Amino acid sequence: MAAHIWIIVAAVLFWNKGECQEAVLHVSNGALHKDYCLVYNSSWSNISDSLSDAVKYELVNLTYSMLCDEGTMKPGSLDGKAVAVMRGGCAFSRKAQVAQDLGAAVLLITSKEEMTTPSANHTEYGKVKIPLALMRYSDFLDAQKVFSDKMEVQLFAPPIPPFDVSIIVMLALAVFTIAMGGFWSGAVERAKQNAGPSLSGGEERADGGDVMLYSPLKVLLFVVLMCGMLVLMYFFYKWLVYVIIVIFCLASATALYSCLNALSNAVGCSKLNVSCGERSCSVRSLLLAAVCITLAVVWGVYRNEDRWIWILQDLLGVAFCLHFMKTITLSNYKICVFLLSLLLIYDVFFVFITPFLTPNGESIMVQVALGPGAGGEKLPVVMRVPRFSAWAQNLCMMQFSILGYGDIIVPGLLVAYCHRFDVWIGSNRIYFISCTIAYCVGLAVTFAVMLLSRMGQPALLYLVPFTLITSAAVALSRKEFRQFWAGTTYQVLDSSREPLIPDGEAAYPSSALKC
Repeated sequence: MAAHIWIIVAAVLFWNKGECQEAVLHVSNGALHKDYCLVYNSSWSNISDSLSDAVKYELVNLTYSMLCDEGTMKPGSLDGKAVAVMRGGCAFSRKAQVAQDLGAAVLLITSKEEMTTPSANHTEYGKVKIPLALMRYSDFLDAQKVFSDKMEVQLFAPPIPPFDVSIIVMLALAVFTIAMGGFWSGAVERAKQNAGPSLSGGEERADGGDVMLYSPLKVLLFVVLMCGMLVLMYFFYKWLVYVIIVIFCLASATALYSCLNALSNAVGCSKLNVSCGERSCSVRSLLLAAVCITLAVVWGVYRNEDRWIWILQDLLGVAFCLHFMKTITLSNYKICVFLLSLLLIYDVFFVFITPFLTPNGESIMVQVALGPGAGGEKLPVVMRVPRFSAWAQNLCMMQFSILGYGDIIVPGLLVAYCHRFDVWIGSNRIYFISCTIAYCVGLAVTFAVMLLSRMGQPALLYLVPFTLITSAAVALSRKEFRQFWAGTTYQVLDSSREPLIPDGEAAYPSSALKC
């Protein structure tokens, strides 16, 4: 299950398409004004695309009525006004025709149910001549509290630009995470060398709990297991999603503690040990643990509060990715190539091939990543950044650009290996820097293709070739590819602290465990 958290959303950057047909209801009363969400049918209603061009109407409150007939109202009694009525009782087109007969210029239907795009039979579209839109009944009650009964309204639907600043924020967040994770892994490797004799290899756990993957067979079984978990999530999402949420809370709290503890050590923060009898405890550790558990619990409780919880989710996500990249290490470039290639195939299959196998023609990866419904639970294993330019859409429901943790962790394992190799050969971080730049360029290309195609992209399709080819090219240019391919398991260096792998040849002590 932990592996499933790692890569379940390995390549999705997705946003809602333009067919959502959200608009803005601008309510004003003198200098006071406020905006609310509207949902309309663009083939039925013609709404201005800017506030400056939108006509201002006086709003009449008829929410006590469903307006399925004229009742006691006389034709022309709503002449040139916008009218708000309650949803239900009859079809949308019937309400619109009655409002037209009474002289209304705009019909707003308040809804206590989930808002959907208003529609009717094609024969009814031509009979409706006025704009018609749905708004939440709770929003209407809020407007009454703010403006009393004296309200003027304007309807407009601002266009969504193809490029959004959230893409730049996401790029910066991903590159920062992968660079810091690779740096941390290299720093831990250097600390191991400086600590004195030790042996690291296979899947043997070091004192810090790190695990090294070295067996191609186990890597293959690992990817097969992930495929099985993704399929299970597709068929049993509504139950398994809660298991993933609980595991994420536990794993992210642990990861955040590890990151904050390492940061505290780096800046020289005292542990403040307190003795109680024969036992002692660290006040700093207790405080950090309390903070991390509190943040994980807050996320778990408020995980569906989209307006602000994305900040906490991204914080926990960065910590999770950093801890994973530091804890799981790949022994050599051969294992890196094998793992990343398998995950690339996994990614492409579940994004591009599975739409031909599913009843609704949607990919398994996208459906699992986005959840079965707009109001349902969603997997927490993604970075989320709001689409800042989707103004009207954000009024109705926050729109996000999302990037799976796998798009950071999978290439990040290679970046981490590159930094450890720099440490082994005593270089000036040439492999680490080159691979990090390659990741940045690959992710930028992913975003560019996404914008041009207007489709979510499997990011590993671009990230894997960019990072693998770049790191191999650096090794070839420096004539170190044989060492880079084979990697090393090491015994501690002697007191001179010479590079572990001398230039031009691999140094494998006879007592070392070979990869």
